[in-house]
Amino acid sequence: MLDLQTSDYHPRSRRDVLKHAVRTAFFTNLPLVAFSQVGCVSLEDSASLSSGPVPDRVWGQLGLADGRFQKPRAMTIDVNDELYIVDKTGRVQVFDVDGKFLRLWHTPAIETGKPTGLGIDRDGHIMVADTHYFRVLFYTTRGELIESKTIGGTNGPDVGQFAFVTDVVQDSQGNYFISEYGEFDRIQKYTSDGQFICRFGESGDKPLQFSRPQCMMLDKDDNLWITDSCNHRIQVIRCEHDQPEVIKIIGGPGEAIGQFRYPYNLWLDGDELLYVVEFGNHRIQKLNRNGDSIQAWGRPGRAVGELLQPWSIVKDSKGRLHILDTGNNRVQRVTI
Repeated sequence: MLDLQTSDYHPRSRRDVLKHAVRTAFFTNLPLVAFSQVGCVSLEDSASLSSGPVPDRVWGQLGLADGRFQKPRAMTIDVNDELYIVDKTGRVQVFDVDGKFLRLWHTPAIETGKPTGLGIDRDGHIMVADTHYFRVLFYTTRGELIESKTIGGTNGPDVGQFAFVTDVVQDSQGNYFISEYGEFDRIQKYTSDGQFICRFGESGDKPLQFSRPQCMMLDKDDNLWITDSCNHRIQVIRCEHDQPEVIKIIGGPGEAIGQFRYPYNLWLDGDELLYVVEFGNHRIQKLNRNGDSIQAWGRPGRAVGELLQPWSIVKDSKGRLHILDTGNNRVQRVTI
């Protein structure tokens, strides 16, 4: 049987993608989604798919064996171009940029829920948003838990307590910002040694209010770019002297270019560009820092170049984007 998610597929053109889709549909009895209409958009006039880059590598599939996934939910990349991916089994699996499996480890517990966020701090430690255990875990790149660095672990409204933790980033001063949703939609700030500094945000749809802040990234000025996922927007926040200020809000609910539907992740590319992963619209949008959409690609499906509930995106040292195609239990790599 032809494996749709093979790791040695290297299309050179849009024609190659379509030929692969035909062959895949024939051998696997999957619907030929690349040739069908999605809503009112056909392949011929679909700006989102036809203007997008063609994947040069697609790897991963459903399963429990090493290198396979059960709904992967977060991804990060280190300075050595090693990809870290966590899925709903609580495994953090490590790969090279071609999808070769390198190693793995397990988070301590998954009975009440699984991690939904990953990051890397200034010391090169892997930070895991252990969502349903209300904490941030720190690991070496070899998977050794650094228990002394754990932040949180208790559910509640008080200092040192959290709701469902979604992400963590570290600024240029060594401070950690931790996002959470559920009972509290907010951001908390801690020192490099885990001491509470301040917190801001609450549930709502006004500026400085959130509905599931899922992902954060810091720019060179330490401004926080936050995917306010269930408000279908991105909030950019400056937090100088522990006084948060909204710089701009990008997006809004919808399917049109420049709008979002459940933005779950983002990647800041240099000083100019922004890539947004839309879990709900099954696509990637490329925007400038003012929020003007430059390009969008992807639509729901299982063929190469299509996406199903994508969750995360990273960029490697060669400028290639790696997209965590969660609903398809795979990673798609594109050169931009």
